[in-house]
Amino acid sequence: MRAIIIRDDQLLVMHRNKFGHEYYTLLGGGIDPGETAEQSLVREIMEESGQQVTGLRPVFIEEAGDPFGTQYIYICETTGENPVLSPHSEEAQIHSMGQNLFTPQWVSLGDFRDIEFRSPNLQKAIVHGVQYGFPAEPVVVDDRYIESLQASSANKGDI
Repeated sequence: MRAIIIRDDQLLVMHRNKFGHEYYTLLGGGIDPGETAEQSLVREIMEESGQQVTGLRPVFIEEAGDPFGTQYIYICETTGENPVLSPHSEEAQIHSMGQNLFTPQWVSLGDFRDIEFRSPNLQKAIVHGVQYGFPAEPVVVDDRYIESLQASSANKGDI
């Protein structure tokens, strides 16, 4: 489960510095036993940012390969301000060891298209969704989908 959270022309992302390799990803994580997908996402976002999310709507599905599997990406709303790891989260515990760092932060939508993001196809789908609206029903984000976006917006220079 992953969350696209946009507020005031900014996207909430997790900056990762994993043993010196820096990149960004969406916040989210796995489903615990007994949870629904939506309950999992609400919990994960609270743990990873202290943000309460509402209005969850699935927009993308992406195959992330082992060990991550199928990623379900929701667009969500929040009223939170400064994201911070919950001190009791798994991410905060790993972060405290100093070499595998998690930093939730807001990134401007203008800068988002140029950051090192996991995955590039999802990044392109988000950029397109911000500009033209997110799909009403979840779509699979793969090379074919990105090619269709590029073909439909070839003259617009947005992908």
